[in-house]
Amino acid sequence: MADYTKQNLREVDNSAPKFEMPEEMEARFARGPIQGETLGLSLFTLAPNFRIPFGHKHPNQEEVYVLVKGSARVKIEDEVVELQPWDAVRIGKDTMRNVEAGPEGAEYIAFGAGTDPRDAEMKPGWWSD
Repeated sequence: MADYTKQNLREVDNSAPKFEMPEEMEARFARGPIQGETLGLSLFTLAPNFRIPFGHKHPNQEEVYVLVKGSARVKIEDEVVELQPWDAVRIGKDTMRNVEAGPEGAEYIAFGAGTDPRDAEMKPGWWSD
């Protein structure tokens, strides 16, 4: 029998309210629903011009963000990278990052590789102008 899991990401619960994230943000964490052992998969939706209010990094995993709708800027350490639909950006282990939506909002998928989904360091207000 084939080993696979199928899951519509829009049907995964929005966990943003559970983690007291702002209402301008949706976070659908799909590692559990797709039965990922070392693979994390999340769908994020950001309101127009909304910046996530914290930076974060993962000491033991890298991530790839793929912008699927809208536009966004990603601050990676001291650099700001512009994203358009279907741009992918890989972020290395132990690298601080944050995302800001463009004027039409942003929707992106985050892929991570690591065994501990709680392996994250959060830094509120990290990206300030």
